[in-house]
Amino acid sequence: MRKHQLDLFSLIAGGLFTVIAVLYLVAAVNDVSVNGRIVIPVTFIVLGLGGLAGAVAAAVRRSRPEDPRQD
Repeated sequence: MRKHQLDLFSLIAGGLFTVIAVLYLVAAVNDVSVNGRIVIPVTFIVLGLGGLAGAVAAAVRRSRPEDPRQD
């Protein structure tokens, strides 16, 4: 099986949306409201940082010399 490159942005975005879903699920079970004025900006900040981390990781990957042993 061929290994694929790690997509850091997708990993961070998936983890973030999973955390948000669990947050809302726990809040609904406990009859607590979630303040959207906090969740939405934090979501955008984390997605922005994830995009930046993904771009930096891609730039580092591109600058690395090829490994001749790869199949």
